Amino acid sequence: MTARSRRAAQSDTFAAVFQQHAPFVLRVMRHLGVPPADLQDQSQEVFVAVFRGLPDFSERSSLQTWIYGICVRVASNHRRRAHVRRERSVSEPPEQVSPAQQDELLERQQSRPRLERLLESLEPEQRAVFVLYELEELSMKAVAEVCGCPLQTAYSRLHAARRRLLDRYQQTESQP
Repeated sequence: MTARSRRAAQSDTFAAVFQQHAPFVLRVMRHLGVPPADLQDQSQEVFVAVFRGLPDFSERSSLQTWIYGICVRVASNHRRRAHVRRERSVSEPPEQVSPAQQDELLERQQSRPRLERLLESLEPEQRAVFVLYELEELSMKAVAEVCGCPLQTAYSRLHAARRRLLDRYQQTESQP
């Protein structure tokens, strides 16, 4: 196989991976605390890493699990950067557009920021396990593999995350 045909095959494989996993990456990055304004850029960082690492992917885990691991690292690096911690001013606030749809859509829109605030209260290790298991519905074995911890540790982190989220939820519900 020539270098040109190898690059073409790699490009085709990457395109298929991107098409299949782009919605997953955006959803996961949002759940991992990447602000909406930075979602596209950070998701692009994930796929740059996927593109670079795809030829060496050894299939010891599922492709989705491998990509999730990349998401965790990119989101963690993004949160650590100093510029993320500062407020960003804009000349005018964005216009709020509310689609005229059912009550269910409104409820989901109001619930999402609440869930994100609750997820922010978790330690990064607990958050990763909770998001993978509860929101992305991966098996606990896959969660432990992605997080690089023993299975029992993953279960312990999930239990602690659930307890913390329940406590925080009850605190917010009891406030006037």
